[in-house]
Amino acid sequence: MRCTLTVTSKRRILCVFPAYTPSFGTFSHAYPLMGGVKAFMPPQGLLLIAAYMPEAWECRFIDENIRRAGPADFAWADAVFVSGMHIQEPQIHDIRDRAHAAGKVTVLGGPSVSGAPEKYGDFDYLHIGEIGDATDQLVTRLDADLTPPPAQVVLETKDRLALSDFPAPAYEAAPLKRYLIGSLQFSSGCPYRCEFCDIPQLYGRQPRLKSPEQMCAELDAIISQPGHPAVVYFVDDNFIGNRKATREMLPHLVEWQKKNNYPLQFACEATLNMAKQPEILELMRQANFMTVFVGIETPEAEALKGIDKTHNAAVPMYEAIETLNSYGLEVTSGIILGLDSDTDKSEQNLIDFIDRSAIPVLTINLLQALPKTPLWDRLEREGRLLHDASLESNVLFKRPHDSVVSSWRRAIAHAYEPEKIFERFKHQCAVTYPNRITTPTAGKLTFTNLRRGLILGFNIITRVGIFSDYRKPFWSAAGYALKRGQIEAVFNMGFVAHHLIRFTREALRGEHNASFYAAKAAEAKEARDRSWWEAARRKLVPEREAA
Repeated sequence: MRCTLTVTSKRRILCVFPAYTPSFGTFSHAYPLMGGVKAFMPPQGLLLIAAYMPEAWECRFIDENIRRAGPADFAWADAVFVSGMHIQEPQIHDIRDRAHAAGKVTVLGGPSVSGAPEKYGDFDYLHIGEIGDATDQLVTRLDADLTPPPAQVVLETKDRLALSDFPAPAYEAAPLKRYLIGSLQFSSGCPYRCEFCDIPQLYGRQPRLKSPEQMCAELDAIISQPGHPAVVYFVDDNFIGNRKATREMLPHLVEWQKKNNYPLQFACEATLNMAKQPEILELMRQANFMTVFVGIETPEAEALKGIDKTHNAAVPMYEAIETLNSYGLEVTSGIILGLDSDTDKSEQNLIDFIDRSAIPVLTINLLQALPKTPLWDRLEREGRLLHDASLESNVLFKRPHDSVVSSWRRAIAHAYEPEKIFERFKHQCAVTYPNRITTPTAGKLTFTNLRRGLILGFNIITRVGIFSDYRKPFWSAAGYALKRGQIEAVFNMGFVAHHLIRFTREALRGEHNASFYAAKAAEAKEARDRSWWEAARRKLVPEREAA
């Protein structure tokens, strides 16, 4: 549903999503292989806000991961809406500066400002919390007056709009063909209280739900756009946060796939205890789920108690991973170094876990304390919150900072040594991919998919298979997959490994932060200011130079 308020003015709203700082999880090095892909995933929040605005108001959406908003965009707008996460803080401020330079009123909402409004004193309006009564108050104010208020106005949602009343995100405003994957939301909130996580505080512990009918209608909207991504990611905080609802929704998703000849693959994030839900896992297999991101955090069972994540130990960890693999689900994992429980043995324990679990993709980060988390509150009491931009984290670790960073560097170097990552992909070829369902050819033989496959295949063969210095382990894994008829696996391992290897090499040169949640502002500015020639040179630089 749209905003039901009666408005008297026509307004033009420019929704601008800030660029991401490069990370392991956004796969930026893979985009040049894909033919036209420029960004990771469309932002649900801003597209939802755009869809909710009064019908008389015109909205435009710009994702600065795809293109930078220019003077003409700001000149068109009456008001500029921005949303983002903590990692995007420098870019959020930059958008605000450009909007104000153009004389436009600025509004900031989303997870970062909801968690830390004190960081954003330079915006005219702050929207704290989810869509709801604060959104209607904002509409009323902008309808009456576009003059920037003399002092910042903070609007905080007290009465949230039910997810069942959410409009479909304005997918039509986003160029979906420019994204690596699509996005979809079924639920919001998570029942767990992991010490480092801000989700329960921001979105609640009782998952709220959309109806299966809403979800299927949004999928219809996604596939109606030419060139839509082949994979859609459920952005739910925990896909099995409400197991009963997930179990009841999945048959609708299976039916939608069958009705449309399986045009999509799905991915999601969940807790590792989903391994105890065979009925859900089988339905996910039938719905064509391929990947599940699991916040494993640490392979040390005792350490899970210290971060309130004992639910990860509900099933022995390796057994749980094997179970997920047996339903065709490739596991990707979040890992945290710098926990209070870490010892001199933790690095080797992690390296052993990487090898034994054979998880191909692991996002290994240093612990970062986020506002509105139990971790933040505890460290604040203990005097262990740091505010030194030269450090890799805002946490005063129990172990020496340099030792923790060195462990991180050695761990990512081991994980993404070419021979290691391609061996883990070969393991997936043997134990995971054969367990996936065979989908109808009709759903795959589209012009878009054929074009995408030809471009990706050519680029993988040339950039990875011929010109890279990791071509030998790539062809070893590709041959292993091709003998099993797993052509799609060759494409997947090629572009995923290409990004991870390249990104790791950059990180080991000190070009990236050891925590996804902490941006290197100076380097982000340097990247924005880099000449077109230098940017082009960096893209074309030979693989050996990148090493």
